[in-house]
Amino acid sequence: MMTTTVVSGPDRRRRWSAAEKLRIAEESLASGLSVVEFARQRDISPSLIHGWRRQAKSRELSTGSASEAHFAPVVVTTRSGVAVTPISDAGDGLMLEVVLRNGRLLRLSERMAPARAALLADAMEGCSR
Repeated sequence: MMTTTVVSGPDRRRRWSAAEKLRIAEESLASGLSVVEFARQRDISPSLIHGWRRQAKSRELSTGSASEAHFAPVVVTTRSGVAVTPISDAGDGLMLEVVLRNGRLLRLSERMAPARAALLADAMEGCSR
Protein backbone atom coordinates (compact mmCIF):
# COMPACT_ATOMS: atom_id res chain seq x y z
CA MET A 1 0.00 0.00 0.00
CA MET A 2 1.32 3.42 -0.95
CA THR A 3 0.81 6.58 1.09
CA THR A 4 0.63 10.03 -0.41
CA THR A 5 1.30 13.30 1.36
CA VAL A 6 -0.90 16.17 0.25
CA VAL A 7 0.39 19.61 1.13
CA SER A 8 -2.21 22.32 0.76
CA GLY A 9 -2.32 26.00 1.41
CA PRO A 10 -0.28 28.89 0.08
CA ASP A 11 3.11 27.35 0.90
CA ARG A 12 2.95 24.02 -0.95
CA ARG A 13 6.58 23.97 -2.01
CA ARG A 14 9.41 23.10 0.29
CA ARG A 15 12.24 25.58 0.61
CA TRP A 16 15.79 24.22 0.42
CA SER A 17 18.84 26.15 1.59
CA ALA A 18 22.01 25.96 -0.46
CA ALA A 19 23.62 23.89 2.31
CA GLU A 20 20.72 21.39 2.25
CA LYS A 21 20.87 21.12 -1.55
CA LEU A 22 24.61 20.50 -1.45
CA ARG A 23 24.26 17.90 1.34
CA ILE A 24 21.50 16.05 -0.53
CA ALA A 25 23.49 16.12 -3.80
CA GLU A 26 26.55 14.70 -2.03
CA GLU A 27 24.46 12.03 -0.26
CA SER A 28 22.89 11.01 -3.57
CA LEU A 29 26.32 10.52 -5.12
CA ALA A 30 27.65 8.56 -2.13
CA SER A 31 24.55 6.37 -1.71
CA GLY A 32 25.22 4.09 -4.66
CA LEU A 33 21.51 4.25 -5.55
CA SER A 34 20.05 5.54 -8.76
CA VAL A 35 18.76 9.09 -8.58
CA VAL A 36 15.18 7.82 -8.91
CA GLU A 37 15.56 5.38 -5.99
CA PHE A 38 17.34 7.97 -3.84
CA ALA A 39 14.66 10.59 -4.61
CA ARG A 40 11.83 8.17 -3.88
CA GLN A 41 13.31 7.33 -0.45
CA ARG A 42 13.45 11.02 0.48
CA ASP A 43 10.23 12.13 -1.24
CA ILE A 44 12.11 14.57 -3.51
CA SER A 45 11.69 15.02 -7.24
CA PRO A 46 14.51 13.33 -9.19
CA SER A 47 14.80 16.42 -11.40
CA LEU A 48 15.70 18.50 -8.33
CA ILE A 49 18.47 16.10 -7.39
CA HIS A 50 19.83 16.10 -10.96
CA GLY A 51 19.83 19.91 -10.91
CA TRP A 52 21.48 20.11 -7.49
CA ARG A 53 24.18 17.65 -8.61
CA ARG A 54 24.86 19.83 -11.67
CA GLN A 55 24.98 22.98 -9.49
CA ALA A 56 27.32 21.29 -7.00
CA LYS A 57 29.62 20.18 -9.81
CA SER A 58 29.78 23.72 -11.25
CA ARG A 59 30.23 25.16 -7.72
CA GLU A 60 27.02 27.19 -7.94
CA LEU A 61 25.95 25.89 -4.53
CA SER A 62 27.76 27.60 -1.69
CA THR A 63 28.39 25.91 1.65
CA GLY A 64 28.61 29.24 3.47
CA SER A 65 25.52 30.88 4.91
CA ALA A 66 24.30 34.36 4.06
CA SER A 67 25.44 35.58 7.49
CA GLU A 68 29.03 34.85 6.40
CA ALA A 69 28.84 37.22 3.42
CA HIS A 70 31.33 40.08 3.31
CA PHE A 71 31.91 43.03 1.03
CA ALA A 72 35.05 42.90 -1.04
CA PRO A 73 37.57 45.73 -0.64
CA VAL A 74 36.88 48.39 -3.26
CA VAL A 75 39.04 51.16 -4.68
CA VAL A 76 37.27 53.76 -6.75
CA THR A 77 39.29 54.96 -9.73
CA THR A 78 38.83 57.08 -12.80
CA ARG A 79 39.32 55.66 -16.29
CA SER A 80 42.98 56.71 -16.10
CA GLY A 81 43.45 54.60 -12.93
CA VAL A 82 43.74 57.53 -10.47
CA ALA A 83 42.08 56.79 -7.09
CA VAL A 84 39.24 59.19 -6.20
CA THR A 85 37.18 59.79 -3.08
CA PRO A 86 33.55 58.65 -3.52
CA ILE A 87 30.85 61.29 -3.14
CA SER A 88 28.21 60.81 -0.47
CA ASP A 89 24.68 60.40 -1.82
CA ALA A 90 22.20 62.77 -0.08
CA GLY A 91 23.43 62.03 3.43
CA ASP A 92 22.50 58.36 3.09
CA GLY A 93 26.14 57.27 3.00
CA LEU A 94 28.07 55.97 0.03
CA MET A 95 26.36 54.01 -2.69
CA LEU A 96 28.03 50.91 -4.10
CA GLU A 97 27.27 49.55 -7.55
CA VAL A 98 27.75 45.83 -8.07
CA VAL A 99 27.61 44.28 -11.53
CA LEU A 100 26.21 40.77 -11.09
CA ARG A 101 27.25 37.74 -13.15
CA ASN A 102 24.04 38.01 -15.19
CA GLY A 103 24.86 41.64 -16.10
CA ARG A 104 22.30 43.27 -13.81
CA LEU A 105 23.39 46.28 -11.72
CA LEU A 106 22.73 46.26 -7.97
CA ARG A 107 23.02 49.58 -6.11
CA LEU A 108 23.56 49.28 -2.36
CA SER A 109 24.06 51.66 0.53
CA GLU A 110 27.36 51.19 2.33
CA ARG A 111 25.30 50.80 5.49
CA MET A 112 23.50 47.70 4.24
CA ALA A 113 24.30 44.54 6.16
CA PRO A 114 26.43 42.13 4.10
CA ALA A 115 23.95 39.29 4.72
CA ARG A 116 21.09 41.35 3.26
CA ALA A 117 23.22 42.43 0.30
CA ALA A 118 24.04 38.77 -0.40
CA LEU A 119 20.34 37.85 -0.31
CA LEU A 120 19.50 40.65 -2.74
CA ALA A 121 22.32 39.64 -5.09
CA ASP A 122 21.21 36.00 -5.00
CA ALA A 123 17.61 37.03 -5.74
CA MET A 124 18.61 39.28 -8.62
CA GLU A 125 20.87 36.64 -10.15
CA GLY A 126 18.13 34.02 -9.87
CA CYS A 127 15.36 36.00 -11.53
CA SER A 128 15.02 35.83 -15.27
CA ARG A 129 13.57 38.14 -17.87
